[in-house]
Amino acid sequence: MIGRKTSALIVLMPLISGGRMSSFASEDRKAQKAFYNSKAWIECRDAYRSQSKGLCERCLAKGIIKAGDHVHHKIRMSLEQLSNPEVAYNFDNLELLCAACHREEHKEEFKYHPPRRKKRYRVDDFGRVSC
Repeated sequence: MIGRKTSALIVLMPLISGGRMSSFASEDRKAQKAFYNSKAWIECRDAYRSQSKGLCERCLAKGIIKAGDHVHHKIRMSLEQLSNPEVAYNFDNLELLCAACHREEHKEEFKYHPPRRKKRYRVDDFGRVSC
């Protein structure tokens, strides 16, 4: 059973973290960004995307042909695993997912951080722009 203090912390956590839930603590964000912006990861990601022919693997398994957007790590990445090439760059640990499948995979995190929507603008007959 969760005590009152613990349950209050769970409820307040999205507010404290700016509405985002993440598997990384805020101090670990720099290491996470450094990994995902590294030349080694970008080359690995692009090579995996090419091998997967650019198609979402989960949709393809259902007989749906859909473009893949995200190269996803099957094993959740921790700081130790980010620095372990056997896990971080292993093709057996990767899968190409479309945005919908990736959202489904991380639905608990996306619950607190919904996808951003593009702002739509309108132009009236006089050329004025409004939201």
